[in-house]
Amino acid sequence: MPAAPAITSAPAPSTTTAPTPTRKTPEKKYSCQYCARSFSRSEHRSRHERSHTKERPFKCQKCRSTFVRRDLLLRHDRTVHAKDGGVPLVSEHKRRQSAKVATPKTSEAKPNIELDTATLEQIEASSDGMVDLETAAMFLTDFQHKATAAMAAQENELDEPPAPYSPDHTTMFDTSVPYLSSALPMPQMPWDNFMPQPVNEPKAHSISSSLSGSQDSHVSQLSFNSATTVQPNQNQLPPLMERYPSGDALAPGLQSLTGSMPLSGPGTPNGLSPWPFMTGPVSPVDYRRSPGPSQTLTTPKAPQIQSDEEYAQIYEVVSKLETDRSVSGFQLQNRTDVNANLSAYFNLFHHHMPFLHPQSFHPCEVPVTLLLAVLSIGALYTFDQEQAYRLHIGSKMLVNEFLQNKDFDSRKCPLWIMQSTLLNMVFASWSGDPKGLEFACSIKSLLAQMVAGNLYELKLRSDAREGALPSHEAWVDEEGCRRTYYAVYIFFGMLTLTYNHTPAIGFNEFDSLDLPSSESLWNLEVLDEDAWRENLTASATITVREAHDSLFQGEPARYSAFATRVMINALFLEVWSHKRSFEALQDVVTEYKLRLALETWEQSLELCEPETIVVQLTAPHKGHPLIFNAMAVYRNTRARLEVDLKPVQEALRYHQPYEVAAAMTNARDRVKRSQEMIKVVQECFNCIEIVALQGIKSVGRTCATNWSVEHPLCGLDLMVILSLWLYRLEHDEEAATEEELAMYNKIRNLFDDDPIDPNSKLSTTVARLWGNMLDDVVVWGISKVMGDSFKIYSEALVGHEDDLGTRTTPSASTPTMSSQGVVESMELETVF
Repeated sequence: MPAAPAITSAPAPSTTTAPTPTRKTPEKKYSCQYCARSFSRSEHRSRHERSHTKERPFKCQKCRSTFVRRDLLLRHDRTVHAKDGGVPLVSEHKRRQSAKVATPKTSEAKPNIELDTATLEQIEASSDGMVDLETAAMFLTDFQHKATAAMAAQENELDEPPAPYSPDHTTMFDTSVPYLSSALPMPQMPWDNFMPQPVNEPKAHSISSSLSGSQDSHVSQLSFNSATTVQPNQNQLPPLMERYPSGDALAPGLQSLTGSMPLSGPGTPNGLSPWPFMTGPVSPVDYRRSPGPSQTLTTPKAPQIQSDEEYAQIYEVVSKLETDRSVSGFQLQNRTDVNANLSAYFNLFHHHMPFLHPQSFHPCEVPVTLLLAVLSIGALYTFDQEQAYRLHIGSKMLVNEFLQNKDFDSRKCPLWIMQSTLLNMVFASWSGDPKGLEFACSIKSLLAQMVAGNLYELKLRSDAREGALPSHEAWVDEEGCRRTYYAVYIFFGMLTLTYNHTPAIGFNEFDSLDLPSSESLWNLEVLDEDAWRENLTASATITVREAHDSLFQGEPARYSAFATRVMINALFLEVWSHKRSFEALQDVVTEYKLRLALETWEQSLELCEPETIVVQLTAPHKGHPLIFNAMAVYRNTRARLEVDLKPVQEALRYHQPYEVAAAMTNARDRVKRSQEMIKVVQECFNCIEIVALQGIKSVGRTCATNWSVEHPLCGLDLMVILSLWLYRLEHDEEAATEEELAMYNKIRNLFDDDPIDPNSKLSTTVARLWGNMLDDVVVWGISKVMGDSFKIYSEALVGHEDDLGTRTTPSASTPTMSSQGVVESMELETVF
């Protein structure tokens, strides 16, 4: 973790009487033996080194939970064991006794909230010339939780259990509660309704699956291919050690707080994230303060329908879908639901693919084709799949009508048609329905042609200016074009990563095009054109070719978070192309250059252009979602240099979980045991560590909305590699090396606090936990397919006997239009 920047006070103006004394920074003579960090106190170094050794010296006296830091133990004691009296440690008891002051009781209605004096002392003791922002933020967040929980505890608790989720969506949202209200910064979804049910009962998901009823009857018969199964070595690695539970899944104080919350709220930042208490600019990598003039950090606002007149105007246009085009059964939602879908899109999806301009996106002015496409994805995030499909079909139909026009020209294609087509392809590709993927593939080349034609027109307009700076309105139009091109480029890259599809757009398409600007500049509210031109002149601009050359020359360059995502996509596609060439094994020079470019890309994160825009969707990662997604692609790319899982990716095209699981098990010979493989396993460890440190159940409930679909898609290859590598260590007759054993124990220690079977193998545990996380709460149907595949695959790792490759089941996908009762007249005859 990068060190927090030192915050020093500016020297006072000099006077004639006495010079201004300067504060001497303490000497940092205690260096970490694992990294380059240094500290002025030995206890601070010891506390830091525990992040490397995973030592947990602080033990709870009431349960067997252990912690890295003492303040975390105190917080655990005051939340989990609050009803038990909260007996503190001996030293903490002395602090409380000395801090007690007799004060008259003013009112019985006000709850007594005790300040965490130990944390205050820790903040003061750990300054070292810098502010421990994480500890301070943790203290303030904990205090806020205590205050809210104390108020909520005064209300009567409901004895009625939470209603289970039903496919007809009747228990999901109360329309009287505004979606994404900013009253309290807590989770935005009623996750308790999505708790996993017992294995022997059909599991209710937001996306229905016909697999759940038949999975258990078949799973006991799964096995590896008996001809190549390696028998376990009894003298090899032991099963998982006995686990030490960390207490209840949710602290009592948080349970009462959650019960008093509205159903929706803004995205929840990490409890230790410092950004709510800081000013900008900040680095988008970790939201740490960056050098520059102090500015207020802001969060973009979602466009909304402001009045009934605007809604009536939209409704009149949309209603023509039923009258003029014979689409029966289609009807726009009410204004509250439409605004909820808009909020869901711009607050939960937009930050991962920010090609729309929120300030200029007025629902009553944008083309209805684009509006329906946006609302369809927003409806997915509000778990209204039926309405999402209706909106999706309506948008596709309008796009088809435009493209069927005999005067259509890809050079003259308006930007909103490209954006609508892109969103429709995103919807279809990740829906979990193989027919949707076929639709996306059928129009992929057409969308690439639109990008090429629109890009040519953009270059003509740019050349016509002869170097003059554009106005803000013209720049927004041009930047919107560039961002749309790059969004298409990234989406095509994800199709290649997930399904092994050949990319439809090459890197050289954007050779001389400027990379995307920062999110701060993109969302800047401009009142003065002169001030705007100053901001534009001060912003860093770099072309794709310049950034690409600098990576391969080992020279980190400075660009925005969106540009960082674009460049790792370019590197991934180059690695994919290299591995698909027949000369890949002999072309050592190209592979060396690719490794150098990847290392340089990682180093360039430190130079990432600072932002004043922050997004609350990145827990446990503390940076911008674009950086979070880029790191997921980076880990996948590093792994692909060593392991090729092409059969798994091709099996995923058809969305049959048993076929995908069979491809996973059959790929075990592709994972070798070598020194280079340990580096790949380290990347796999980094992927699952994000989930394990946050908690499998917690991530399972929140990642569907807080994370992009890109993260589980990138994690597919990594978790297959990790589980197969662990399987080989557990079953090979060859003894594990010291490096392999250290890595094995490092992975095993991640799950010390998870209630899992102590007799199960670690390889099976990793696959099963990853599958449970993916299908706990589902927004995109492809996550459900992958989750079921991993759970079947985990059972196959146990060693049951059956021919897995011959078994097929119905697709576990997002419900098709017919299964949702949508009238057949809404089905489109695609013309592509």
